[in-house]
Amino acid sequence: MIPIPMLIAFYFLMPALILWLCYKSTVIDKIGSVILAYLFGILLGNSGFLPEGAAGIQDELSGITVALALPLLLFSMDVRSWLHSAGKAILSMLGATILVVFVAGLGSWMIQAQVDNAWQFGGMAIGLYTGGTPNLAAIKTALNVDSTQYIMMHTYDAVNGIIYLIFVMSIGQRVFNKVLPKFKSTILETAALQSSEDIHSYVGIFKGRILMGLLASLGISIVILGLSFGLSQLVSEEYSTAAIMLLITTMGIASSFIRKIRVIPMTFQFGMYIILVFSLIVGSMANLEQLVNINWSMMFFVNFIVFGTMLLHAAFCKLFNIDTDTFLITSVSAVCSPPFVPVVAKALNNKEIILSGLTTGIIGYAIGNYLGVGFAYVFRAFLN
Repeated sequence: MIPIPMLIAFYFLMPALILWLCYKSTVIDKIGSVILAYLFGILLGNSGFLPEGAAGIQDELSGITVALALPLLLFSMDVRSWLHSAGKAILSMLGATILVVFVAGLGSWMIQAQVDNAWQFGGMAIGLYTGGTPNLAAIKTALNVDSTQYIMMHTYDAVNGIIYLIFVMSIGQRVFNKVLPKFKSTILETAALQSSEDIHSYVGIFKGRILMGLLASLGISIVILGLSFGLSQLVSEEYSTAAIMLLITTMGIASSFIRKIRVIPMTFQFGMYIILVFSLIVGSMANLEQLVNINWSMMFFVNFIVFGTMLLHAAFCKLFNIDTDTFLITSVSAVCSPPFVPVVAKALNNKEIILSGLTTGIIGYAIGNYLGVGFAYVFRAFLN
């Protein structure tokens, strides 16, 4: 059995090894750090090495890590600058967001007879497909979703996500160019490239100046968590966890308007590192025996949302004369999250769309929690 202190150390140090492996191997990098974190967590959780009392530690750490990561992911967002320059990318993202809410609601209604708590999956799907894993993690915590069900949804999302990305990166541009306008160059390539490098690279994170800034940002996140917990006591216990997550999101966005906080280097990367810690923890809470047999209703649900939303989003972009590349990159930033944006932009041979994809994805992080938690309760009211 692994002693509790060693287990906690594993959770916080293993992501560094995962990122190093991704950095060293392009094959491993294609799998993705988040998926690897879940896989390592699942292996640990089903190895028989976990100590007695691990469940309580896992539950506490999973809630704390996602709560600390959310503000860090939002600190670097420049809302005012983006609103002045986004153009059709905003409209495309708005369409994708509205449509995923509609499709998730319809999908929840379709599977309610086969899947318990279908309303929770509807809420998680909205968060997942507007921002990505951080939103899924936050909504899982806010709605008290069972860890095995959470892992099951994430696993099925990974399967459908691979199919979706292969399509987008291979023939997606050619297919949608037949019905949507082709992209016309409008922004400076260098600006897009710089944004891409800033949001992805972990190089230099241990330099003294950067490390001190990240420690300060962690302190701010802790303060935000404390304030959110205190204010959540003003609402009923049933909604207190959801209130904490929404308050954390609000304060994280508000902090991004403070320039000294917004310009702290690498807060986004630091937040994603903590999300990897969360992913390890949640993975180790899953029972592999319950994941062996595919739940076809859930597989259909995830597939229906990913590709159903994509087709309706394409129709929306056709209606508003939005070009193919903007449609695809905003779709990718919503369905797969910002880390996939530069990879897809390269496959589309269009580096200029990176900035729009990254920015809409980060905005998705901000709004996904509100939409996911809010509409989950709406779905519960209608489905029950």
